[in-house]
Amino acid sequence: MGAAELDPTGQPDVLHPWATVPPGVHPSGGAREILVVDDSAAQRTVLARMLARWGYRVHEAASGEDALALCQRLPVDMVLSDWMMPGMSGIAFCRAFRALPRSGYGYFILLTSKTDKGAVARGLKEGADDFLSKPVSPAELHARLTAGERILRMERELQEKNRLVTETLAQLQTAHAALGRDLDQARQLQQSLVREGAHRFGRAQVSLMLRPSGHVGGDLVGRFAIGAQRVGLFSIDVSGHGVTAALLAARLAGLFSGAVPEQNIALVPAEAVGGAASGGMLGRPPAEVADTMNKLMLEEVATDHYCTLAYAEVDLATGAVRLVQAGHPHPLVQRADGTITSLGEGGLPVGLIPGARYTEVATTLHAGDRLLIVSDGITECPDAAGEELGEDGLERLLRSLAGQRGPALLDAALRGLRRHSGGRDFPDDVSAVMIEIDADTPAA
Repeated sequence: MGAAELDPTGQPDVLHPWATVPPGVHPSGGAREILVVDDSAAQRTVLARMLARWGYRVHEAASGEDALALCQRLPVDMVLSDWMMPGMSGIAFCRAFRALPRSGYGYFILLTSKTDKGAVARGLKEGADDFLSKPVSPAELHARLTAGERILRMERELQEKNRLVTETLAQLQTAHAALGRDLDQARQLQQSLVREGAHRFGRAQVSLMLRPSGHVGGDLVGRFAIGAQRVGLFSIDVSGHGVTAALLAARLAGLFSGAVPEQNIALVPAEAVGGAASGGMLGRPPAEVADTMNKLMLEEVATDHYCTLAYAEVDLATGAVRLVQAGHPHPLVQRADGTITSLGEGGLPVGLIPGARYTEVATTLHAGDRLLIVSDGITECPDAAGEELGEDGLERLLRSLAGQRGPALLDAALRGLRRHSGGRDFPDDVSAVMIEIDADTPAA
């Protein structure tokens, strides 16, 4: 285009009062890179002087081919290109410009004398952002560049936000992976509290099963020897789920330690109750164990959690069982002939109500009998319709497995529970402790 096509009323080389805030400043503080493409050297010079006054770093190209080569090595922010040029036209250059790999958006303005709507629509379709009619008005050019700056500024802000989101997501993924490793180790540690799944005590076998619903859970089961002829069994279910419940369960595990009898609240030194002066440990009455644990949780454990408990002391010589039920599901006794009896009357949870009273129940296990204590993760496990297994369902499951013993029975019961749940993950921790008297050795 010729020099006469400039607006004769404009002063393109003067910064007008309405341009007191130069638009050509990049958010980083540097100047915007702008490319002027025109086969007319005079037009490029006039536009370049105007743009430089407004704060832009100006580059010039005499053809679409030269402009494309420049854009391949220089990340320009904005382009002012004439439409009608020899060789590659402005619209062809625009199409090629859009196909270039870029880290950010480039704002493209076509300079044209075309006024028909079809030409404008074609330009927009090929990738132009705006049009300026010739002759170019400095005021209109300044306004169009200011509008383009808003687009670029929003695009840069979006890029920065996306960068921050990506960095934050990467940090969260790293933290999540570290947390996952920690939780896996915590799960292994919690499983180690259960020790081996089965252990023999003379004429009896004790089996344990623990399956947290997540990485870690609030259930805990265990057993410990009380002298040579008795064994203590406990099942604890801390309210809630996750890490807090698991930490409290681990804290409570120390109250029933078989490795450190002096710290076990179910044991007392024999001499303290008039026993032999040589030492040894005797069992505390189960109701007293629940009462002691209730006081400890209310007075020493600073938490809003509480727990349910079933604790039994079994005399291996006579088969006599003393048991306390504190909010836990009813323990079940399955006789050698397959009949099942539930024990206990419910009782209050531990660590919930000061001064709660606990009642002891008793029974006797004979040859071939078993005592099973489970958490409510089993009895309250829902099926696809939301109906819980319940204690009746547990009894039916136990009857169907009457011919199995030890860990094999608990594994089969777990498979039956999974069938009941339709194969879905259990919503609560699942645990059980079971003692079985050998069938071929009669009780004393």
